[in-house]
Amino acid sequence: MNLIIDNILSGLIYLLSTFLMFFIGKWVYQLFHKNIDIKSELVHKDNLAFAIAHTGYFVGLLLAIGSALIGPSNGLVDDLIDLYMYGFLAILLLNVSIYINSKVILSKFSVYDEIVRDQNAGTGAIEAANAIATGLILMGAVSGEGGNLLTAIAYWGIGQILLIITAKVYNYILPYDVHEHIEKDNVAVGIGFAGATIAIANLLRAALSHDFEDWTDSMMLLGVEFAIGLLFLPLARYATDKILLPGRKLTDELINQDKPNIGAGILEAFAYIGGSVLIGWCI
Repeated sequence: MNLIIDNILSGLIYLLSTFLMFFIGKWVYQLFHKNIDIKSELVHKDNLAFAIAHTGYFVGLLLAIGSALIGPSNGLVDDLIDLYMYGFLAILLLNVSIYINSKVILSKFSVYDEIVRDQNAGTGAIEAANAIATGLILMGAVSGEGGNLLTAIAYWGIGQILLIITAKVYNYILPYDVHEHIEKDNVAVGIGFAGATIAIANLLRAALSHDFEDWTDSMMLLGVEFAIGLLFLPLARYATDKILLPGRKLTDELINQDKPNIGAGILEAFAYIGGSVLIGWCI
């Protein structure tokens, strides 16, 4: 009975600590985005694009914080130290990732204008995906044994570079300029792009989740998973055409009609993410 009570009390402490990290995460987000009135965007303007992006930020934070809690316990005090240490790190790196996303990955237009002024849900989906992807990378970096705070930061940096490469490759394999159509408020294209980002990050998470032994083996495994992911992107898009969307071309549904088919974009995103999950299970 005492053991059950101790477990319940420990669980409540973990839960309250997690809520505290979310509160701090919201505060730090506001510091990084002083030109955005969060309350106004969510409540008064009913800005769906911002709601999607902001929710993605908290999903990424949840994944990063959760990585410090999963696995065997080292005792309440040590677990809380890990939670706060990696939680603060995740908050900082998530906000830096959002900045990188706006200045490098989506550099052809103003992300602020698209999300806040135009309420472009496609751009919101991509920013959300970038935060979720960063959370997945941090989750993989922290959950494996043998690493430390510096290892997590290094993996985050490598992960950001690979996400940038993913964006370049993804745009290259498409028969259209993804940035051009996102700027035209094409939500379907944005959702597809978001799915590709999360899919690659999920494969990176799987590679990073292995126990850290040395940089050579870790980088080799990371490189293999990343290469598999890039090769899989066109295959998943082809599968969407032939299996998930029979009788119609995906490109036609996304850009070659008056109203882009958001459902087709969701199917494309599922093909990428679902494929990455299957690859993680099989390899």
